[in-house]
Amino acid sequence: MRKTTLTSIEHDPALPTFADLPLRSELRDTVAELGYTTPSPIQTEAIGPLVEGRDLLGQAATGTGKTAAFALPMLERFAELRGTRTADAGPFGLVLVPTRELALQVSEAITRYANRLGARVLTVYGGAPVGPQWSALRRGVDVVVATPGRAIDLTNRGALRLGDLETVVLDEADEMLDMGFVEDIETILDATPDTRQAVLFSATMPRRIEALAQKYLREPVTVRIRREEVAEGEAPRVRQTAYLVPRSHTTAALGRVLEAERPQAAIVFCRTRLDVDAVTETLTARGLRAEALHGGMDQEHRTRVVERLRSGRTELLVATDVAARGLDIDLLTHVVNHDVPQSPEAYVHRIGRVGRAGREGVAITLVPPSKVHALRGVERLTGQPVEIAPVPTAADLRAARLARAGETLAAQLAEGATEDGVEALVRQLAGEYGLMEIAAAAIRMAQVAAGTPDDGEDIPVVHAPRSSGRDRRDGGPRGRGGAAGTRPPKAGTTRLFVNAGRASGVRPQDIVGALANESHLSGRDIGAIQIHERHALVEIPEDAADEVLRALRGSTTLKGRRANVRRDRGFAGAGAGRGRRD
Repeated sequence: MRKTTLTSIEHDPALPTFADLPLRSELRDTVAELGYTTPSPIQTEAIGPLVEGRDLLGQAATGTGKTAAFALPMLERFAELRGTRTADAGPFGLVLVPTRELALQVSEAITRYANRLGARVLTVYGGAPVGPQWSALRRGVDVVVATPGRAIDLTNRGALRLGDLETVVLDEADEMLDMGFVEDIETILDATPDTRQAVLFSATMPRRIEALAQKYLREPVTVRIRREEVAEGEAPRVRQTAYLVPRSHTTAALGRVLEAERPQAAIVFCRTRLDVDAVTETLTARGLRAEALHGGMDQEHRTRVVERLRSGRTELLVATDVAARGLDIDLLTHVVNHDVPQSPEAYVHRIGRVGRAGREGVAITLVPPSKVHALRGVERLTGQPVEIAPVPTAADLRAARLARAGETLAAQLAEGATEDGVEALVRQLAGEYGLMEIAAAAIRMAQVAAGTPDDGEDIPVVHAPRSSGRDRRDGGPRGRGGAAGTRPPKAGTTRLFVNAGRASGVRPQDIVGALANESHLSGRDIGAIQIHERHALVEIPEDAADEVLRALRGSTTLKGRRANVRRDRGFAGAGAGRGRRD
């Protein structure tokens, strides 16, 4: 075990420029070309010790510039040491991240920073064919950005060689542990040389992160960047509301809530790129001005979209957490969670974007019954209640639309008469119809022309489950792992059959890690897991099943062996060795 001495560095408010940091001219010139002059606090405190080769434990919220804080020193050391490395050496650096979206973002950033150094950067993640990743590793790369499951897979295949690593970075470490990757991370770190530099960044610092640092970091420097204090009288004022909806009706309910709220400028957070595109399409169909923002877009597109929100040409920005990092929009009025955030800390970070400088902001969250427990964690962390409200009914929406039509008409009447022939037309129609009939028909025509959707049916009303203490499966890992009896899957979920079980040494956390790594599910999306002798059963949301199965096709590895995953075709009896076939 490594001896850990925590050396704290206090942040100096007089920030230097990048030219003052110990970086070679090629990196300084690249950073300047990208438009950066002043490093963020985490970059100011971390770059010097990392260039010196020190291990580092860093705590900073998302969007504070952590990628450059570890990427620039890694590239500086790569340029310094590459003359001492053999031509057939394995990767110089390895960066582990929790999701494929973050892997792509980090890899893109490192590639930009390495523009003048010629460093070869490769991204590897689950859900993509392993062949091209393997071939690229065999040709030779300098920096690998990977999700833990695929890194383990490629290491077991002999494609990813860890013996020559000089630097290993754990980015968003707390999220990786939440997703069940702790054993994969430990396996990877155990396979790296004792002489390598280890860097761990985390937005929060729970006890298990400190334990990981104690075990794998050697006399690390500790850098903690605290949030800026808000001046008295300028504390955020955020109205927090949750809408309880069936998972299958989440997007439809979101459209109704936003139509009723009519935010001036809002960010709608979604978990995946596919969700971003689907939600944007649904909101646009309702006549709302919505635009998508995710990691598949280049920087120029991203800049244009954000500028349209700032200028008022767009009302809604639909984005993933990764794509929205670093956005700072002063006029933001609403933050909307299409999915319950991964953790209370992530929720607080999102809603911190509104209610600034004493202005009132609104935070809206769509919550399926199985996720109500997550709201309690938010309330404990914030010390504020989250109101649970009913989704607007079809009658509510019709009343709201009529009220807006009345406001528009009143504004038009206040402007006075015009000579455009409209009044002449009304006089002509008044000879045959009453004025009330003419006005009602005109309003109905206006709503049809505006593309107002026909919300004829109400979204089903659901209620929060009662807490019994006996069935806590909704909370994720709690209640997993037993195989004493098999029950039908809960409403709104489906069950997957995995052809590996106790005989292969499979544990619940192995399945959670595999699913979260290879698909867009998070650890909290995965329900009850039952491990039998030669197979396992795992519950996932029904509406995510097809996407998960496509992502897992031919790519799932459990305990170093290929595993097949499909929909369960029946219920396994208590202690049964295989599922019943229909």
